[in-house]
Amino acid sequence: MDAATGLSLGGFVTAFVVGGLICVLAQLVLDLTRLTGAHVMVLFVVLGAAASGLGLYDPLIRFAGAGASIPLPAFGHALVQGMLKGAASTGLSGLLSGGLSAAALPLTVAILFGLAMALTFRPKG
Repeated sequence: MDAATGLSLGGFVTAFVVGGLICVLAQLVLDLTRLTGAHVMVLFVVLGAAASGLGLYDPLIRFAGAGASIPLPAFGHALVQGMLKGAASTGLSGLLSGGLSAAALPLTVAILFGLAMALTFRPKG
């Protein structure tokens, strides 16, 4: 879903189906293997990074919009894209700094929302 196409019912359906398929795939890996949830999350981040490095993840995001840019593989995609931009601008040291700068906002938001939920609700157990 390109920015030029705007919002449409078809775009929402496509995002829902693609995002749902990614989640179904993750659930199948979790149910059919001995991998833990943490292993599956890391696997999907690595798969997103690999797909990004091969040039496959950008077309998926253009096709599915939020259905591909919200799930965990998109985090791996963001890391690789940040590393590539950093390497292009500052060379080898940009590999590390680019990946860190690309991951800073998503990690900060996750930490702050986690803190807010921990302060708002009482965990059981």
